[in-house]
Amino acid sequence: MKIVSWNVNGIRAIAKKSFFADVEELGADVLCLQEIKANKEQAAEALKPLEGYHIYSYPAERPGYSGTAILTRIAPLGISTGIGNAVHDTEGRVLCADFDKFFLVNVYVPNSGAELLRLGYRQEWDNAFFSYLKELEKTKPVVVCGDLNVAHKSVDLARPKENYNKAAGYMQEEIDGMDKLTSGGFADTFRRLYPDARDRYSWWSYRAGARTKNIGWRIDYFLVSESFLPAIKDAFIREDITGSDHCPVGIVI
Repeated sequence: MKIVSWNVNGIRAIAKKSFFADVEELGADVLCLQEIKANKEQAAEALKPLEGYHIYSYPAERPGYSGTAILTRIAPLGISTGIGNAVHDTEGRVLCADFDKFFLVNVYVPNSGAELLRLGYRQEWDNAFFSYLKELEKTKPVVVCGDLNVAHKSVDLARPKENYNKAAGYMQEEIDGMDKLTSGGFADTFRRLYPDARDRYSWWSYRAGARTKNIGWRIDYFLVSESFLPAIKDAFIREDITGSDHCPVGIVI
């Protein structure tokens, strides 16, 4: 079973590029999308050319903002939206598919913002999201994927010294939130399988030719319950696939 996560930075925009050819080439059994920036009708229309997938979307209340979707060839036992917290469930950020052996949680974690105006909110979110995952884990293992909007370690971004405690995505408060996940029972699949991998990123700024120069950040992840880690046969990052400022990342179960 291959599961892929991709922040598409607008499903209607990327659908006009090579998205459908890329999806076919990826060959995912399940595709989790973040930042779809579309309501359910708009997402369904944009994805109409796609065949063989059950499509579930969870838009934000604010039009053209945030939102997540799960496209799956395997019908889930159930789908749930949000984390059960009214404060955090207006932006379409968490979509969960219940499969036989695990929960698959697709997440688009809030960005702290250029001026760090949402850094405090981000900390509240991280705590609430962790509690939600641990509650799910009481039933069966959890696979978490998506744009977590944080580079966890210095190896996960090209310029750690220049960005540490200065830029959203590499503030200590955000790193602490990620530490809580990885020390709280959720393994970073790519880093566990490839501990020495360097210069492997999943997001690049559109500015100053960052992608061409590979001045990037690894902020898209697959985390799994420690008990589920032996089931992970591979983890990958597809930097060669364009269309968004993020590239697809994935695992093979």
